[in-house]
Order: sequence, then structure tokens, then C-alpha cells
Amino acid sequence: MELILTRIAKRKTYTIGRLAILDSEGKETYFCDTLEPTWRDYKHGARKIKGCSAIPEGRYAIVITWSPRMKQWLPLLIGDRDFNRQWQGVRIHAGNTSCDTEGCVLVGENKKVGMVLNSRLWVYRLKQKMTEARERNEPIWLTIR
Repeated sequence: MELILTRIAKRKTYTIGRLAILDSEGKETYFCDTLEPTWRDYKHGARKIKGCSAIPEGRYAIVITWSPRMKQWLPLLIGDRDFNRQWQGVRIHAGNTSCDTEGCVLVGENKKVGMVLNSRLWVYRLKQKMTEARERNEPIWLTIR
């Protein structure tokens, strides 16, 4: 399963994106909207600010693991050694505003400026899709651009 997160609105205090699922022919099908903290241009020298920075563009493996903090099973992003050290514990979870994330990706419907709504429903739907992929022995990847 290949997920594509395309960031479409990079604002001062939040970042809005569109999450799509890539089919076997390479066609993207819209799934839901996303919200992250502030995007930073890491390729040109920007630095991460703890709890206030969107993760770098790239391709990440995803596994569903138990989150002690959220007390539920949630998708966890896994990258290279540097990513795993600097961005430890980055997940996809429910929330409505950038105050609800410290670097994670929130999913939902962007029907209000700077927010995603119906987030719990979209986390549930995403975990269903991921579980179906795992049952087919498919790896799960997220590409952020």
C-alpha cells in the first residue's frame, strides 16, 4: 500500500495536505485531508523546532503499533537512522488543530480554516485500509511531498 501526502497549504502555524492512495497503475485516489505543524524548508537549512515542525519530505515505512501516550493502536512512521532519532514517535492520529500535534500527521476533513474535522472517523478508516493491506502481506509506505 502506497500513501501519498501532498502538502497544499503551508501557513505560519500549520500545514494542510491531501492524502491519497496509489493504485497498482500509479493513479492517486484522494482519501482525506491532513494537518501538520509548520512546514520548514529543511533542504535549505531550516531547523526542526521541537513540537512545532512538520516532518521532512520523503518516503517512510508505516507500521501500526501501540501508542502508550494515546492508549491505542496507531500508525507509526519509520525512516532512516537520523529520522528515527530526531523524529521518534511520529504517528498518524486524530486531532483538529496544530495544537493537537507535536509533529504527527492528523487526518480528517479540512472544512474549516486551519483545522481538520471528523478526525477519529478518518483514523479508523485509514487503519482499516492499512490492516487490509497487511492481510495481503503488502508493506505500507507513505511518501510526503
